[in-house]
Amino acid sequence: MAVLGITIALLVWVATLLIISIWKQIYSNWNLPPGPFPVPILGNVFQLDLKDIPKSFTKLSKRYGPVFTLHLGSKRIVVLHGYKAVKEVLLNHKMEYAGRGDIPVFREYKDKGIIFNNGPTWKDVRRFSLTILRDYGMGKLGNEARIQKEARFLVEELKKTKGQPFDPTFLIGCAPCNVIADILFHRRFDYNDKQGLRLMSMFNENFYLLSTPWIQLYNNFSEYLRYLPGSHRKIIKNVAEIRQYALEKAKENLKSLDSNCPRDVTDCLLIEMQKEKHSQEPTYTMENISVTLADMFFAGTETTSTTLRYGLLILLKYPEVEEKLHEEIDRVLGPTRAPAFGDRLKMPYMDAVVHEIQRFITLVPSNLPHEATQDSVFQGYVIPKGTVVIPTLDSLLYDSQEFPDPETFKPEHFLDENGKFKYSDYFKPFSAGKRVCVGEGLARMELFLLLSVILQHFNLKSLVDPKDIDLSPATVGFGSVPPQYKLCVIPRS
Repeated sequence: MAVLGITIALLVWVATLLIISIWKQIYSNWNLPPGPFPVPILGNVFQLDLKDIPKSFTKLSKRYGPVFTLHLGSKRIVVLHGYKAVKEVLLNHKMEYAGRGDIPVFREYKDKGIIFNNGPTWKDVRRFSLTILRDYGMGKLGNEARIQKEARFLVEELKKTKGQPFDPTFLIGCAPCNVIADILFHRRFDYNDKQGLRLMSMFNENFYLLSTPWIQLYNNFSEYLRYLPGSHRKIIKNVAEIRQYALEKAKENLKSLDSNCPRDVTDCLLIEMQKEKHSQEPTYTMENISVTLADMFFAGTETTSTTLRYGLLILLKYPEVEEKLHEEIDRVLGPTRAPAFGDRLKMPYMDAVVHEIQRFITLVPSNLPHEATQDSVFQGYVIPKGTVVIPTLDSLLYDSQEFPDPETFKPEHFLDENGKFKYSDYFKPFSAGKRVCVGEGLARMELFLLLSVILQHFNLKSLVDPKDIDLSPATVGFGSVPPQYKLCVIPRS
């Protein structure tokens, strides 16, 4: 009887906890946007396909509308789907939702750097980083000259393949890696440099792992999963090694620092640190500087590299698009003149292809998570402070009214009836507002110049019939990761 009594008491206790939990969920949802009913502890995890959360968001938006609520673990999440809602949050309410939502795998750096910083320093670090990136992009050796210089090295490396099959991951990736390395550290890696390849390998691995189902689960239930083995440990280890590299470069620069003649972005950050040496709460510590440099190094390398790699695969799939690009390049540039960013006006088809590649692949489909910095009202709903807000970018880039037949790669999405480039306000692959990508200008320039120079000098050759090429991403989560493939590049005579 005693055992039976204890069992009944335990069952009553568990049932009471469940009722309280459900009641709290209902109460907390009272003024929130609509959404599926959450179960205790797990929330709405069963409403999501962890292999393709962006697609799950699209399905849920059809049922609950452009603004809906999800619960995942202890997180309350408001998802915004569609042009009107996303633009309104990012541009009209940019301060209320400018916080960075918690990403547990990067929690150690949540108050440092640029990308994942949600602490009191993020505005100052971001503002100063934008200023120095702009200055280095417009200096004596501006970004265009940097990219053109690196493009020559890229062409020579591609020639060394002698028309044989190769994996473009690191060969193509070296170009954007060297451009951002020159800006940050005033250095360049040889295409076979072991340290450069190691850094790019970690960038590539992290971007892939961040998009896998396990990390989607981990980032929402880290309080239960953090002590388990898994790929989150690999990401954390890689990030620590990348940050250590940036820290060592900063220490090297500090030894020979000349405040009157900064050599790179690292020097500029160190000079700010010296200005604050008597401050009780300095913004620019060696730790914050190293994380800031690591953020820019990762983002400045991996996003452009992945977009180029995906873009080449798309062109293998659509040789007729490549042929039109060759015709335009031959007409405007000829065989030897280096492409310039100003050539976009004379090369509308190339400009349209670059934009369509970014639209089609939706590199970061669900954006990085934002966070409500205060209690606010959005479209009649109450969004409490601390709520994670996800302004989905794929919902703009795949809008079927703005981009008819969005599932198909069509450069015509960015061309008018006269073949001129057509701007679209729905084109927001870099996000918008207070958290827009700080390297947007550099990335746009790199994509246009590097793709132009590759096609100026080479024909692309697929190892399989183009109709058999599958453009589906290898995995979708934090990003859309292209499948691995090989290609041949044949010098144009």
